[in-house]
Amino acid sequence: MNSFGRLFRISVLGESHGCCVGVVVDGCPAGLRLKESDFARDLARRRPGPKGTTARRESDAPILHSGVHAGRTTGAPILILFENGDVDSLQYEAFRHRPRPGHGDLVLRRKHGGFADLRGGGTASGRLTVGLVAAGVIARRLLPEVRFSSSVLEAGGSTDVAAAVAEAERVNDSIGGVVECRVEGLPAGLGEPFFDSVESTIAHLAFSIPAVKAIEFGAGFAGARMRGSEFADALLDRGGTTRTNHSGGVNAGLSNGNPLVFRVAVRPPSSSAAELQTIDLRTGRQVRVKPSGRHDRCCALRFPVILEAVAAIGIADLMLLEHKLPRVLPVKRESSR
Repeated sequence: MNSFGRLFRISVLGESHGCCVGVVVDGCPAGLRLKESDFARDLARRRPGPKGTTARRESDAPILHSGVHAGRTTGAPILILFENGDVDSLQYEAFRHRPRPGHGDLVLRRKHGGFADLRGGGTASGRLTVGLVAAGVIARRLLPEVRFSSSVLEAGGSTDVAAAVAEAERVNDSIGGVVECRVEGLPAGLGEPFFDSVESTIAHLAFSIPAVKAIEFGAGFAGARMRGSEFADALLDRGGTTRTNHSGGVNAGLSNGNPLVFRVAVRPPSSSAAELQTIDLRTGRQVRVKPSGRHDRCCALRFPVILEAVAAIGIADLMLLEHKLPRVLPVKRESSR
């Protein structure tokens, strides 16, 4: 399904080249002050523009259709839509019978019996992450004590992100990246040891972002090369503060009060100037295709705000499950973020 969450539940909708994309947020407590301008900052962070991002330009103006009255949430589902305007679908006709390698063309066609709208990636497009960011804005406003930050650590295997993007531009190819997110101010004990652990919740949401191929918490894969005496985070006080944070702010699936730290690996976009081998579905013969389209040279550049959004969504759901958020908010719980 295209939904996540049990009490703070989101559902993404739309297609990349359809009339609109959007999100439904169900379970948001009543009484949260919310207006369309509250989304501007985070939507601007996601918007393309910097070198290495797509040439597609959308206004990304949110339209609040339900769930908000007189400037406050009502407790009913919140529907937020974003109109698609800058679409160019003609080039995708060439891929109707020649699926692009590395894209979802073939699997979506098989899943939906050939009826899927594949233009611009359809329902699998990064365009739909605008809805995740919008839902994240609402979640963050419910969590004024929690601080989110993120950054691109490397691109194309280099910590000099700008230089890596410039080189990708020069050779007319795409690159991946690594993006880190930090969440501070979480209470200790959030989550459950198994299926509702903090890590499994965040990982579930992180992998909903197109192009994410791996995730690690704290020391992550480097921890597998440590000894236990080195990995264990020494406790400094009764509050659980630790000298190191190899566990990434999580023990036994529960938040431990230290910063929650995780990183994702973002694959390079498959569309490039190079011709790639595929199959002509009409003849079964191998052919060459150039998977053109307007795509990010390095989509990791636009990931920081998206990662923060999914982290906030997951934490809001866990907080509601733990009864740490009321269903009707007092005015003092309002936040400018």
